[in-house]
Amino acid sequence: MNKQHFGTSHVPLSPAVRAGDFIYISGQVPVGANGEVVVGGIEVQTRQVMENIKAALALAGADLSDVIKTFVILEDAREFAAFNKTYATYFPSNPPARTTLEARLMIDIKIEIEAVAYKPLK
Repeated sequence: MNKQHFGTSHVPLSPAVRAGDFIYISGQVPVGANGEVVVGGIEVQTRQVMENIKAALALAGADLSDVIKTFVILEDAREFAAFNKTYATYFPSNPPARTTLEARLMIDIKIEIEAVAYKPLK
């Protein structure tokens, strides 16, 4: 099985790694193109994270419709409803399997999401 790494990061990780037909997206945080954490509540940060996931998927030739599983870490479980409302807009039908938990994150952010996509090689 071939393994391909996509993208670069200022920390020791690959934003996307393809292993056969699967694409693994590293945990994405609400950082904009300028490298700064986006200012705003859980909805704003969720949108930025989802846009970052879309960008990482694109590096490997995939999109959100290929996502089969996400793993979500919320800094505050009380923001689950607001997060869920925004998240749902990215998966309007046939959403992926998902695990969501509350935990303290490595930097001062509200959310981190990793994803697994399935896109067969041609």
